[in-house]
Amino acid sequence: MNMNKRELMGKKELCLLIAMSLAGGVVHAQSTTGSIVGQVPAGTGETVTVQSTSGLQREAQVDSRGRYTVNQLPLGTYTVTLKHNGATAQTRSGVNLRVGQATDVSFNPEAASGDMAAKNLAGVNVTANTLPSIDVTSVDSRTVITAEQLRKLPLGFTAEAAALLAPGVVNNTGGFTTATGGSLASFGGAGANENAYYINGFNTTDPLKSEGGITLPYGSIDQEEVYTGGYSAQYGRSDGGVINMVGKRGSNEWHFGGQASWEPAFARAPATALYYENGLPTTPGQVAKYGDLYDARGENSYWVTTYDAYVGGPLIKDKLFFFASAEMAKQQGNSLGAVTSTSPYTDYHYSMPKWYAKVDWNINDSNILELTGASSKRETAADTYRYDYQNYQRGALFGHAANTKTGGDLWTAKYTGYLTDNLTLNAMYGKMHTAAFSEVAGYDPGLVYIENPQLQNPTLNGGDPRLTNQTVTSISDPGRGNRTTNLRVSLEYKLGDHTLTAGIDNLTAAALKQGAVDSGPGYYWSYNQTDHPGNDLNTGLGVGPTANYPNGAQGYYVKRQVDRALNNVRTSEHAQFIEDNWQVTDKLLLSLGLRDDQFTNYNAAALAYIKQNNQWAPRLGFAWDVNGDSSFKVYGNAGRYFLASPLEPALSAGSSELSTTQYFTYSGIDASGVPTGLTAMSGPVSANSNFGQLPDPKTVVAKNLKAMYQDEYMLGFSKTLGHDWLYGAKATRRVLRSSIDDFCDADTLAAIAAQQGVIMGPDNNGCHLINAGTDNTFVVADTNGQLHDVKATRQALGFPKMKRNYYALETFLEHPFDGQWFGNVSYTLSRSYGNTEGMTQSDAKSDGPQESADWDNGPIMVWSNGDQGNDHRHQFKAFGYYQITPEWLVSGKVTLQSGQPKVCLGLFPGNVDPAGYGSSYHYCNNVPVPPGSTGRLPWQRQLDLGVQYAPAFAAHKLALHLDVFNVFNAQGVTNIVPSYYRDSSGSPNPLYGTAQVTQSPRYARLSVTYDY
Repeated sequence: MNMNKRELMGKKELCLLIAMSLAGGVVHAQSTTGSIVGQVPAGTGETVTVQSTSGLQREAQVDSRGRYTVNQLPLGTYTVTLKHNGATAQTRSGVNLRVGQATDVSFNPEAASGDMAAKNLAGVNVTANTLPSIDVTSVDSRTVITAEQLRKLPLGFTAEAAALLAPGVVNNTGGFTTATGGSLASFGGAGANENAYYINGFNTTDPLKSEGGITLPYGSIDQEEVYTGGYSAQYGRSDGGVINMVGKRGSNEWHFGGQASWEPAFARAPATALYYENGLPTTPGQVAKYGDLYDARGENSYWVTTYDAYVGGPLIKDKLFFFASAEMAKQQGNSLGAVTSTSPYTDYHYSMPKWYAKVDWNINDSNILELTGASSKRETAADTYRYDYQNYQRGALFGHAANTKTGGDLWTAKYTGYLTDNLTLNAMYGKMHTAAFSEVAGYDPGLVYIENPQLQNPTLNGGDPRLTNQTVTSISDPGRGNRTTNLRVSLEYKLGDHTLTAGIDNLTAAALKQGAVDSGPGYYWSYNQTDHPGNDLNTGLGVGPTANYPNGAQGYYVKRQVDRALNNVRTSEHAQFIEDNWQVTDKLLLSLGLRDDQFTNYNAAALAYIKQNNQWAPRLGFAWDVNGDSSFKVYGNAGRYFLASPLEPALSAGSSELSTTQYFTYSGIDASGVPTGLTAMSGPVSANSNFGQLPDPKTVVAKNLKAMYQDEYMLGFSKTLGHDWLYGAKATRRVLRSSIDDFCDADTLAAIAAQQGVIMGPDNNGCHLINAGTDNTFVVADTNGQLHDVKATRQALGFPKMKRNYYALETFLEHPFDGQWFGNVSYTLSRSYGNTEGMTQSDAKSDGPQESADWDNGPIMVWSNGDQGNDHRHQFKAFGYYQITPEWLVSGKVTLQSGQPKVCLGLFPGNVDPAGYGSSYHYCNNVPVPPGSTGRLPWQRQLDLGVQYAPAFAAHKLALHLDVFNVFNAQGVTNIVPSYYRDSSGSPNPLYGTAQVTQSPRYARLSVTYDY
């Protein structure tokens, strides 16, 4: 019997992709595998065999209802064969798996049991169909970007750039970046450092601040899974999103190739200059010479080149394979900074080497071993110069900026054992080492750093700022870095309609030689001036008016800043999970999971100061195959997600950090910029009481501290539209239930303790980690050193209830690639609001956990409830490509995104600074200004276009690419200076409202690729 592809496809439509759910396939997010499932007309004696291009072969029995499932398959291309009584009945080739998803390969009625049918269909071979299909075995929300899409779409060469294609994912508004320069993304209203990164199943998330993680060379990504909610109980430690990268692997065919790309300086539009938005500085000096210009960014110029190459193939056919790749990106140029900088002109160069290697060993069809190595680093060096803004000319060499080396290496080993047809063992172990090296060439320890020399009293320096050639405020240990290990073991057992999975997920991390000390003599000088010399400089710290001291009548003063912290800290994170994916009926799948996390954090003395156990996280999901043919899926999910505390808080609250400021007036300035004739206005003061003492670990955190966790609820649907389209919608609600932050108001705590009969002694910690916005119990030491419990209600602490809510409605329409074109359009309506953004505070450019001023004291939280800094009400995204001819392809990406709320931070009415935090309160000009109440920043609009030419004379293996990013050169403002005042005395800040972060200007990228 002869059948062509069209006839087979027509018969397929009789039972359009019959029920992936009927097959009961089970796959999980952040995995490295996929599944093949399908339906066969019920009969006896049928089996299905799947075989990859690397020789791996597995066989599955067809059950009494005609279902089959083959789980835990390495990604790749497969041939699927239906057999009847051992004889081939039908074959499907070219079946490509997607990570974490089930691929439907159902067979036609003609393949029913019976000798005649088997005889007639023997040897029939067709390629896998390309009709739109819906994975009705998944209960979560994710977007999978394939290597083909990465190659064809106009995207930046980063994992984060690909992640922004997913609905509800936005670029962070604070300008936060990973250690290797990638721009962090915000998922579903969460902070930009509440995400998790994976490579081939290993957690590569930065353990110090959770800012990104090691990523693969762009050309080595086989598939990138962008996970936006509802993930399995097998995974945790994220309440934002997940970027899961699966690298390429070798097969039985040799492949090699490479790419060279160039972003020329001449094709990059100049950045718009920035100006003082709130009036000119009132202080005489350098900045007043240039009108209202603040930052002449338009003088910046740089170019980028990226080279990568790969090779992969069999070492032993069907048994042993390898894949290796390397990438080197270089950036070189110059930048011109703010007019207030002592060395605004910088010549710099970056080197960003990456490599990736993978070995796959098919020991036999029941045992697989995978070894992975990867590296992602960034090295920088720069020279700094003076600059003549009047003539726009570079001046004399000022010094050398710090040479830095960041990023690191990882290796992993993974074993998969198909112990029986129904029992699978997975075990993975890996290590990651990252560095944070920083060293200044020609560093002179005899020079003191001078900050803000333009604010020196001009009558004492002759009108020309005086300073040394010290270019850095602090120095760090060359061995600074992080270490991470990750062990995962799981057993999956298929029992009838149930697929049961249980296992462990253990992670340990250490931050070594972290922190820094001030350069030079161990302190630096910071010049300042107030327009109100009769007002207190800092009420909360007890610093009075400059006018009360000699040489302070004009408001000039100087601060001696001392900062020192060098520590080793670590964390241990363990988890156990169990999950049941239950095929209740032919149309209904339930996913029932439970995870228990335990987090322990150790301070600089290796003592545990946080212990959090019994953090039970249920995960409940369903997928309903409405029509029973995988053409219409309704799904939902409810789950709880715990987030471990990163290591950075241990470097402050759990260590002997010293951070003090001492205020002086002065009568002279020597030739090196050092103030002379000092009169002390205060002793060393610290807003957070960081005076260098290592606290008792019992006093660092509130008793029974709960981990940060969030509840999430999703309900959505996906549906086919005709034969060529998919569409759907999803509603999401996220509620942050508990958040950890630092509380640093020692005076308020002492008053509460006194009411309970406890007089606090001098050895108490200045800051305490607490559960924000709720009651807390503190452990404090009295004057004799005895410890006492002090209970403090949130009202006594001056706190509102902690709130972070996120609501979203996402819609999408997609045309899968049909050999000619692919397109995807999505629209997201969302709102993120409350009084905490989480572990970041975007509008104040605070990127670290517990680094923001939020929850440090009660006054900071007055009028704090409103729209958060990562709130974008409207997001429209469209991307796709069109294969005009076999030689020519065009592509494009459009992003339209409403602006985030503006913010204004000032002083309390009457220009009062009750907590010593300066211009940080939600009052401006004596009026309450909750976040978002002063309007919103402009919309962000961006169009990226690409064209590719793959000539026939090179068999389409050679290709030339031209990508143009931000075609219309939109440079929308994404972050502004929020401080309404320059200091605690009420001096107006001329920079209030000035842009701090904008969209990148238009640029072009030329590339040539070759793939064999």
